[in-house]
Amino acid sequence: MIARLMISAATHQASLMQHSIHWPNGLVPGEVDNFVSNEIVVAGLTPNAALDTLIDTRTWAAQYDNATDIEFHDGQPPHLTAGLRFQFVTFGLPVQAEITELERATDDSPARIAWHGWTESDDPNEQLDVHHAWLFEALPGDRLRLLTQETQNGAPARDMATTTPNPMLNKHQEWIEGLAQVAANRDS
Repeated sequence: MIARLMISAATHQASLMQHSIHWPNGLVPGEVDNFVSNEIVVAGLTPNAALDTLIDTRTWAAQYDNATDIEFHDGQPPHLTAGLRFQFVTFGLPVQAEITELERATDDSPARIAWHGWTESDDPNEQLDVHHAWLFEALPGDRLRLLTQETQNGAPARDMATTTPNPMLNKHQEWIEGLAQVAANRDS
């Protein structure tokens, strides 16, 4: 009976453990100018359905009104892929980006996508270096944890970090909720 309780407790503990973002050197939370974290849990959506919606940039306008003018280097298709370079405008800044992580969910691991982003400005007031990551994790009870976190260095990041409320925190909340809604509509 004791062994059974221990197994049950271990199983319960494992179900409470959550995955986290993989951070590159130099862009670790607590060591940057700005960091935001947004998370929601929704029912009836799979990790790969959420990932498929995010990597299809044709759906970004329906998800999020703060990423516009998406263009791909080398005439790539509108789907994000590992190593892909693209650019877009966000918070009024033209951002160059490269996909640094893209993994579909398996039984043992969540779906993940991350990009490194930067501005190519000579003006120090517009220079920005970011890591934006997403994690889509299946939870018990047909629930999905959607997590997005971003770290930033540079003058625009310092400005956002001292603004209350933090505009990036609010806009990313809109994005994560918009993504969940668009993914649910595509999946039904």
